[in-house]
Amino acid sequence: MVCALGAAVCFGTATVFQAMAARAAGPGGGGEAALLLRAVRQWRYLLGLALDGLGFLFQIAALRSIPIYAVGAALASSLAVTAVVAARLLRVRLAGPEWAAVGVVCAGLAMLAVASGPEGDSSGPDGLDYGLLGVAGAVLLLGLAGGRLPARGRSLVLGGGAGLGFGVVEIAVRLIDSLAPADLVKDPAVYALLLGGAAAFLALTSALQRGSVTVATAAMVIGETIGPGLVGVAWLGDRTREGLAWLAVLGFAVAVGGALALARFGEAPETGTPSGEGARGS
Repeated sequence: MVCALGAAVCFGTATVFQAMAARAAGPGGGGEAALLLRAVRQWRYLLGLALDGLGFLFQIAALRSIPIYAVGAALASSLAVTAVVAARLLRVRLAGPEWAAVGVVCAGLAMLAVASGPEGDSSGPDGLDYGLLGVAGAVLLLGLAGGRLPARGRSLVLGGGAGLGFGVVEIAVRLIDSLAPADLVKDPAVYALLLGGAAAFLALTSALQRGSVTVATAAMVIGETIGPGLVGVAWLGDRTREGLAWLAVLGFAVAVGGALALARFGEAPETGTPSGEGARGS
């Protein structure tokens, strides 16, 4: 759980820098891939990527030790980290309800820490790894077509797609049995992990630059928590401590609900912007 929280801190801080870089990249031309390339030239985006890389290492360690539902809820709490970082570094004033939401997220994670059992040892049904590869490919196509999507619902679709991509990463980590190079190059779960992560970043970058950031971030949180958590319980053998399933469900709902209340912090607000008036997509 400590590793999962470490990942949340890294991801939450990275969000501030990446969102600022995505906006600074401007609409420009050349499609979504060109947008990503312009964003990568921003030092803030590169710093965000470095933090994401560190967070990913923490995430892998967590996914190999505790259930996916606990890791997913912890990663959703990165929005609480983003809110606190924005308040500290960008001098954004958080309203009382937003500070309460941060506290709610912490309370939900505490419940999960108490209730979570060990990770499951099942590899799931046959073909699950290839199914993940297919989902990752679909998210990639969605991200590449982001600029052509209708304005109505674009943020929801792109944010949800990013969440699915990150969810693929979470599940794929659990399906990798051997870290030997000879085994890794033959494992479709490895390619699902790489493709899912890249596709999610592309969709998220497009979502941050286009449309409502609040809607996109909320959709991403839902996509990367609920689906993977259900897969872990239904197919990979994730369980709770004896008699504490109710506490795990409550903690998951509380943590994710608190994160959704902070969804506007999926993008860094402008410096000095009062709470409730954060920058949003146009």
